[in-house]
Amino acid sequence: MEEKFIPDIVIGRLPIYLRALQGMLSENRRVTSSQELGERLGISAAQIRKDLSQFGEFGKQGTGYSIEFLADQIGKILKVDRVWDMAVVGAGDIGSAIARYQGFANRGLQVAMVFDNDPEKIGSQIGSFVIEDIKDLKQKIQESGILIAMIATPSLAAQEVAEELVTAGIKAILNYAPINLSVNEHVHVQYIDPVIHLQRMTYYL
Repeated sequence: MEEKFIPDIVIGRLPIYLRALQGMLSENRRVTSSQELGERLGISAAQIRKDLSQFGEFGKQGTGYSIEFLADQIGKILKVDRVWDMAVVGAGDIGSAIARYQGFANRGLQVAMVFDNDPEKIGSQIGSFVIEDIKDLKQKIQESGILIAMIATPSLAAQEVAEELVTAGIKAILNYAPINLSVNEHVHVQYIDPVIHLQRMTYYL
């Protein structure tokens, strides 16, 4: 059977819903509604119901959603009901911050390796990680079976790094370098460039 197409913008809202639900769980809440979720997130209740309906029925009219059940189901949809190892390439300011970041814990993700090409950094430690030589990237990633990588290199190196990651078997890349990557269509790339978001904000000032 052909897999149902879900718009990427819908997928992009699911982690936001999951974060809100996990916050409610930490408050010892049991039940919520699309109205309450919408008020917390600034998203219309109708949009939330429409998004969730793409994946099935998770609540009953008049009784709302079981927070624990809905969070569990969204976790399964996003495949974060398991822990995904990630490789970080680039041990500069951004890469080092990512390697030390504790916010991945209990959210289905964890940094497993950090690579760099600077001889002064290779072999040194960031948090609990020893920085690996980028020359060993392909072998190490293939041996570990890692499928997710973050690129935190200068823009001039990012395309070459991306190609090496894809050759190593990486299927998803989060790119912090301020450049658009050209990769195989089967590799999913997400971009994070704070400057672009800031420039978008300055329009409103």
